[in-house]
Amino acid sequence: MSNFFTNPTRVFGLALAISAGAVASALVSQHVYDMQPCPWCILQRLIFVLIAFVSLAGLAWRSRAGRIVCAATLDLLATCGIAAALWQHFVAAASASCNLTFADKVISGTGLDSALPEIFAPRASCADAVGTVLGVPYEFWSLAVFATLGGLAVLVMLGRPRQI
Repeated sequence: MSNFFTNPTRVFGLALAISAGAVASALVSQHVYDMQPCPWCILQRLIFVLIAFVSLAGLAWRSRAGRIVCAATLDLLATCGIAAALWQHFVAAASASCNLTFADKVISGTGLDSALPEIFAPRASCADAVGTVLGVPYEFWSLAVFATLGGLAVLVMLGRPRQI
């Protein structure tokens, strides 16, 4: 198992599976358990989708430089996801409205809320979208997944050249 995390192909594959799993669990939470998302939830969902695409690029771009670029981009996106989760918990959840926040502007600016409303349309205010799983706020689960993905990216960036 020790060689698993030194192999960039496996690490990017794992990052792809984790990010796709995060989006899938968010969609199950929304459509099966009626946990309606706020704009900050949707922003985190979008970041997970972007991480999945970057992971695919990391799988395809086999050179050391390509892997480093993909890992650095993945790490940057994971950091953005951590910031979004923290903002959602400590700031947005305390506000009555998410209208015209950074998250709302990004989501509407991409047009994804109109193009794919079942996936990317916010359906609740930040104060109303508070939910827990096993007593832990949903956004902290998201934060933990982003931190894990960022850690995986660092493993790729610190890997020895002959293993890349």
